[in-house]
Amino acid sequence: MAKVTLDKNGLAKSAGILTIYNFDTVSGEFTGSNDEYLAQGVGLPANACITAPPVTEAGRVAIYQDGVWTAMADHRGKTVYSVTDGAAVVIIVPGDYPADTTPLKPATAWDKWDSEKWVTDRAEEKAASNREASERQAALIGEANSITQAWQTQLLLGIITESDKASLTAWMKYIQTVQDKDLSGAPYIHWPEKP
Repeated sequence: MAKVTLDKNGLAKSAGILTIYNFDTVSGEFTGSNDEYLAQGVGLPANACITAPPVTEAGRVAIYQDGVWTAMADHRGKTVYSVTDGAAVVIIVPGDYPADTTPLKPATAWDKWDSEKWVTDRAEEKAASNREASERQAALIGEANSITQAWQTQLLLGIITESDKASLTAWMKYIQTVQDKDLSGAPYIHWPEKP
């Protein structure tokens, strides 16, 4: 079959076969080529051109934009991290890494980006450990208070049994020990065993 040539309006001068290069409507990414039959006076199908895309190596993809093929970086599926807060971002479109991201993963929740690498903010890490220790201390005391509440009422009314009185004493000593814990060693605090 005859090879087709296009006129200045992009229409076939005569019927025949033409190799076309297809691209995605939205992204412009090269999706393949095929030999297309064109009748005389018919133009190219949508999202196709007659210019071959550049050969791309691994990590790059051919994109058709504004009538020109370009080889663009392709990091799709990779995870990068925001340099402002360390949040993970999965790349879903071709192109360079998004602005203000790095492929380097932060090691801790308290890491800050110093324009080259992640650096752990030790003061913030310590403050978080202290908050967690304080919250744990409050939770342990709250749990113990809920356990001893009925026994304390029975003690005030003079109707507590001797075994419950011993349990109340053990729990109250436990509460005292938890209250007296030095939280400055957080996160390495040895909490007492529950009675």
